[in-house]
Amino acid sequence: MATTSCFQLHRCSPIPLSLSSSCCCPCRPSPSKTLVLTRPRSKLGHLDLLFDGNRRALGLGRNRASASRRLIAVAARAGPEQLGEDNAHQEVHKGHKLSMNEDAVSEHQQKASQLKKRIFFGLGIGLSVGIVVLAGGWVFTAAVAAAVFVGAREYFELVRSHGITAGMTPPPRYVSRVCSVICALMPLVTLYRGQIDVSVTSAAFFVAMALLLQRGNPRFAQLSSTMFGLFYCGYLPCFWVKLRCGLAAPALNTSFGSAWPILLGGQAHWTVGLVATLISFSSIIAADTCAFLGGKAFGRTPLTTVSPKKTWEGTIVGLGGCIATSVVLSRIFCWPKSLLSAIAFGFLNFFGSVFGDLTESMIKRDAGVKDSGSLIPGHGGILDRVDSYIFTGALAYSFVKTFLPLYGV
Repeated sequence: MATTSCFQLHRCSPIPLSLSSSCCCPCRPSPSKTLVLTRPRSKLGHLDLLFDGNRRALGLGRNRASASRRLIAVAARAGPEQLGEDNAHQEVHKGHKLSMNEDAVSEHQQKASQLKKRIFFGLGIGLSVGIVVLAGGWVFTAAVAAAVFVGAREYFELVRSHGITAGMTPPPRYVSRVCSVICALMPLVTLYRGQIDVSVTSAAFFVAMALLLQRGNPRFAQLSSTMFGLFYCGYLPCFWVKLRCGLAAPALNTSFGSAWPILLGGQAHWTVGLVATLISFSSIIAADTCAFLGGKAFGRTPLTTVSPKKTWEGTIVGLGGCIATSVVLSRIFCWPKSLLSAIAFGFLNFFGSVFGDLTESMIKRDAGVKDSGSLIPGHGGILDRVDSYIFTGALAYSFVKTFLPLYGV
């Protein structure tokens, strides 16, 4: 084996030394020993020089990716006796600056591209949802059923992910698929029959029996995660169908009804359900947008550990935006007629959206993933887009149906 001599300078100033002095001779230390030359630490920071035979390597404690390559090139051009402390420090500074500039440019380009995708697909989704809400009936119900099916598949995939399965036993895959189909059928049954309670109870019973009679050892974690999936992905979204299609009382005071084309339904098309759904959807969008912008501008205090990026400041701004949107639209649509009812409606929409958002964040956190899927570029999966709507539909329907006399007309 060839004889090697190694000089290591760690967090110290390099001593001018010719490589010729490291040649093998009888007066040098044995091959198994290492000669370390050091001097008290100077302003040369995190510089490590290592000469091993004819190999040279320089490493920087920070930003080693690009700065160290620059220093290695300098060390290759100049002899060690020419690499003084001042020159090395200058190269380290240039390397740090170059690496920081490259990282900043790359991060800025990535954020700009992500923002463009979010805006483009967000506008497309918003326009499509607006048309579907205006259409109502089977069009609206079919769209809800499709979203529910995809969302249920994403939910059960999250349940089966390694982050959650490490502490529980997930339901069998065939049960997950059957539950996804059952969830997709629930909005259709709601439109056809007007209520879903008996159907949900029957479906839950048969799914529970399938889990209990499966081969192997049935676990309670399988039953609980499956039942929650039926409730979360299937039962709760049905309230949007009940709100949009079930509240068929005409909104007589809405000026849009008189100008609405006869071919599209005329004034009878503008029902309490349509107006309430438009206000709820718009309020949720305003809440999410204002909370995001408020958190970016003023966010300092974390809201909860479930979602570390959410702040109290952003939440307060989102609440204000949601209530303001609800009040403004209530004046435009002349529904509800009471200002207090419009403010209360905005409160319910906001808290329902926040609770739904945090619930989905908790599921993703346990699953160890950032997004529930990758269906929508720049946004993630379906659950990432509709999490704020899952609980809000039930709250909005209950408020209009129970607390507003004559549906707020």
